[in-house]
Amino acid sequence: MSIIPERLQALRALMDKKGIDMYVVPTADFHQSEYVGEHFKARAFITGFTGSAGTAVITKNEARLWTDGRYFIQAAAQLKDTTVELMKMGEPGVPEISEYIKDTLKKGQTIGFDGRVVSVGEGQEYEAIACENGASVNYKEDLIDEIWTDRPELSTEPVFALGIEYTGESVADKLKRTREQMQKAGATVHALTTIDDICWTLNIRGNDIEFFPLVLSYALITMNSVELYINENKLSEQIKADLAKDGVVLHPYNDVYADICKLAANEVIMVDPSKLNYALYQNIPEAVKKVEKRNPAILMKAIKNEVEIKNIKQAQLKDSVAHLRYMKWIKENVNKMEITELVAEKKLDEFRAEMGNFIRPSFAPISSYGEHAAIVHYESSPETDVQLKEGSLFLSDTGAGFFEGSTDITRTFAIGEVPQIMKDHFTLVVISNLSLASAKFLEGSTGMVLDILSRKPFWDRGLNFNHGTGHGVGYLLNIHEGPAGFRWKYRPGESEALHEGMIITDEPGIYIEGSHGIRLENEILCRKGELNEYGQFMYFEPITLVPFDLDAINPDMMTAEQKELLNDYHKKVYDAICPLLKDDDEKEFLKKYTRAI
Repeated sequence: MSIIPERLQALRALMDKKGIDMYVVPTADFHQSEYVGEHFKARAFITGFTGSAGTAVITKNEARLWTDGRYFIQAAAQLKDTTVELMKMGEPGVPEISEYIKDTLKKGQTIGFDGRVVSVGEGQEYEAIACENGASVNYKEDLIDEIWTDRPELSTEPVFALGIEYTGESVADKLKRTREQMQKAGATVHALTTIDDICWTLNIRGNDIEFFPLVLSYALITMNSVELYINENKLSEQIKADLAKDGVVLHPYNDVYADICKLAANEVIMVDPSKLNYALYQNIPEAVKKVEKRNPAILMKAIKNEVEIKNIKQAQLKDSVAHLRYMKWIKENVNKMEITELVAEKKLDEFRAEMGNFIRPSFAPISSYGEHAAIVHYESSPETDVQLKEGSLFLSDTGAGFFEGSTDITRTFAIGEVPQIMKDHFTLVVISNLSLASAKFLEGSTGMVLDILSRKPFWDRGLNFNHGTGHGVGYLLNIHEGPAGFRWKYRPGESEALHEGMIITDEPGIYIEGSHGIRLENEILCRKGELNEYGQFMYFEPITLVPFDLDAINPDMMTAEQKELLNDYHKKVYDAICPLLKDDDEKEFLKKYTRAI
């Protein structure tokens, strides 16, 4: 029996008491983070859906949950018996959240939300709808907090610093570049509330969100100082001293809301409406001029410097060796011992830890066998864990956080002999992956221009995959990092031109509900190529170096050019990984699975 209806009843009683007719609960913390700490999982608490993306809208007699294609199967299962209706984003006949609010919010009613977990842009959109409908807004109520009696406390995990040997750039230089952008915008203060941007700027990391080494904090950057709002107990004396040298002044975490009210009227504040929360924005004095501009750190941190690239390649080599051992272990032991999804997941991290400088997984691992792999963001649990057996496919989408950088890799392995349809689908995904990775394009192109290279093999066959083809990867930050990515539809924050030094994933897939799922993901580094009379050409360098499982390939589906691309990739894998192996059996295994077809 689901506990969700009882929670919804308590929420509605509180809404009635506060005069709120509609309440919005997004998946967010106070910093617009994609993934959030346990304290901030309010949407999961009130709906029962635990995926990383989704927004709930609750009225007096309805509860609806919007999520994207990655989570349709998972959400449908978790919302059963909750009375929460699943709204499949992007599907025909499904209204957008704003459309639903506009059609449902009546004159004289009130829409409510916690303004700290809603972005400026979203808050202003709700405000505009309310105004148009003759309704009002209440953004000062955290209703979930009032009914969540055992809510987890905010994290108090310690902060650690990343040295220049990992970052390749000092805090002083990063602040100098940031202030140059502030000057160009005519700003005297920059409100920075996205924790990955703050961590990148100050060369610090933490553990406030599971898997993501980030620190809950706010920063107000001026031309002379950085006012950092953080739980000071997380900082060692050495880190405090180092930050002080760069003009960082410490304040209690929540004091930012009062302090921003005290800005002088002659200040000009630079804000990113998509990254600043609505409540903080509302606290900026009316007399203070606002300049709306994308956080400069977003593009700066996406373009990796040569030190970061060198380190990240080292991290990839470590992860590639670990994955080769993982692949060998699975294929050779599946009939000798009981290997379940969770056993396999744990084993991979053991192989990673053996490589040195391993911190933690870089995101929640997906370890999925058979029909579970058709659930795009499936997470195995003791309740769902199954044994790997011959006759189907095993999908592993995982990442590692090394001091040298973060990795994100997906491989799908054939467990024994698999049906022909699975081989055909696997080969299709290989063709798609290699097609995008081999792109040559002019500087200034976006991921939207190139996404067709990965989609065409699917679309030619009347098929598709319901997620983006690729995303940027942070350096011990968010594993999904803007502002560039591969998508066929426009998406704000992921449509930046591709710059040299960007690292983006290439991860097409196919998902057959009730049967199998396949995804193959490499990280690729954007590089400058030939410069001629037509302009600057660009290309991608694959930095994930793990074989595609030849046991699942159907060579008859591939053209001579596609076979050459696969053989060239496998030669690169062999040449890079073989010298790192000491075991002759491992070398023979690598040779077998990188052989030319």
